[in-house]
Amino acid sequence: MSYDPTNRWSASANTAIPQVGIDVGLRNYMLRVYNYMAGGLAITGVAAYLIANTSLVNLFFQVGARGVGLTGLGYIGIFAPLAFVLALSFGVQRMSLGTVQAVFWSYAAVMGISVAQILLLFTGESVARVFFISAAMFLGMSLWGYTTRTDLSRFGSFLVMGLIGIIIAGLVNIFIASSAIQFAISVIGVIVFVGLTAWDTQRIKEMYWEGDTAVIAGKKAIMGALSLYLDFINLFMIMMQLMGNRRD
Repeated sequence: MSYDPTNRWSASANTAIPQVGIDVGLRNYMLRVYNYMAGGLAITGVAAYLIANTSLVNLFFQVGARGVGLTGLGYIGIFAPLAFVLALSFGVQRMSLGTVQAVFWSYAAVMGISVAQILLLFTGESVARVFFISAAMFLGMSLWGYTTRTDLSRFGSFLVMGLIGIIIAGLVNIFIASSAIQFAISVIGVIVFVGLTAWDTQRIKEMYWEGDTAVIAGKKAIMGALSLYLDFINLFMIMMQLMGNRRD
């Protein structure tokens, strides 16, 4: 791939690293990505708190002596975020920027149902502790992904394969219900999502092009925020399985 002064890419035989240096446009773009992600997490947190601490809990969960179960609407709510992700992934080019933003915020709100289940199952103290640990891990790896000159794309296929493996193992363990398998899934999951955080950050950085229109740049920022949001929320949930203290 040859050097193109219009998009500021340089290349070697095996990699292409954007030579942007300290670029105001890139910083503003990444800041926009992180702001969207933080906004999404805030909406998820508020939605989860309201569901877990108001009468809304009865719409989605059956809370009793045997634990926390899902209602029919709860099952729909747990799986609904997948529909939003698919809609954004396959329809982002056809959607207006306003529609993409609305779908992203709606997705973040619906994810509150899944996080509300975490609030119901685990103590508030352990949720706060694990959240800050997960945030520190995420920020550290995202910063490394942003600053490193190592091409992380070569690890991408292994991380995606690891993610697919986790999903398959999780589905199998629904029927086996093995605590050992669940522990292994959680440990591998932490490694995978920590790696994905760094890889996605570098990938999002490389998506930046100063010649993009405001609409294209906005859509890129939202899709980048969605990737990082997914990395963080999955890392947090897996860490809760490993380190969270369940309610009595």
